[in-house]
Amino acid sequence: MRLVIALGGNALLRRGEAMTAENQRENVRIACEQIAKVAPGNELVIAHGNGPQVGLLALQGAAYDASNPYPLDVLGAETEGMIGYMIEQELGNLLPFEVPFATILTQVEVDSADPAFRKPTKPIGPVYDKAEAERLAAEKGWSIAPDGDKFRRVVASPRPQRIFEIRPIKWLLEKGSVVICAGGGGIPTMYDGNKLRGVEAVIDKDLCSALLAEQLACELLVIATDVDAAYVDWGKPTQKSIAAAHPDEIDKLGFAAGSMGPKVQAACEFARNTGSTAVIGSLENIEAIVQGTSGTRISLDCDGIRYY
Repeated sequence: MRLVIALGGNALLRRGEAMTAENQRENVRIACEQIAKVAPGNELVIAHGNGPQVGLLALQGAAYDASNPYPLDVLGAETEGMIGYMIEQELGNLLPFEVPFATILTQVEVDSADPAFRKPTKPIGPVYDKAEAERLAAEKGWSIAPDGDKFRRVVASPRPQRIFEIRPIKWLLEKGSVVICAGGGGIPTMYDGNKLRGVEAVIDKDLCSALLAEQLACELLVIATDVDAAYVDWGKPTQKSIAAAHPDEIDKLGFAAGSMGPKVQAACEFARNTGSTAVIGSLENIEAIVQGTSGTRISLDCDGIRYY
């Protein structure tokens, strides 16, 4: 089976942790222990988030020369290399030596007319208290937004339109390689006339993973996060976890744009466009997700919504 596993930011840096290389590597190691369980017999593509890492690199660049910051597309490319290296090494330590790995710097086209450029929503970087966030926003010209009881910088998040490296990704899969690609939603690019250039934006990782899985004709898209399923009435005494749902039905539930919303949207789009299944679930349950016994399964085969 060919599948895409989209690792959430929690797979790389848990909320509140210091952004050290040691912490990130330990979290990657934990993720790879789960991925290794489903690698045998499957064609495996791994995508990942990069919000904290891009934010850290942006802060480091500003500390060096605040008047000439590195653009987000360049920072995104840097994080694809860094995180891909860690995944290759940690997963390679768990799988047979003969299994090849490749990390692909992945350019993704976006539309210059996308309304997201007028309303930044994608959080990047560390969390701040309100006073510090407002100070940084005034000082650096950032847009900020609440993130739980804290605040984070937000940037434009245009929809992915095309994955430029889709052909080499396919070639690598056909040769039996584990492919790490589309990290952080890919490197945002657009055409200026007939010239391709980078864009100051961050593409949603889950939407890009859904497009990636669709273009690779995958049988399964796994969106791994820090909860075991999508829930209704989350945080309330009446909360219930969803076992399976038709995309039209789960769409009606109105999940929050800043948390589960993009994951549900990505899963629904993949299911509608391909007729295959997308699952939202916990990183720790990846083996059970692939076996069909965990997570929220979204597919056209399901009538209505079924709860655990």
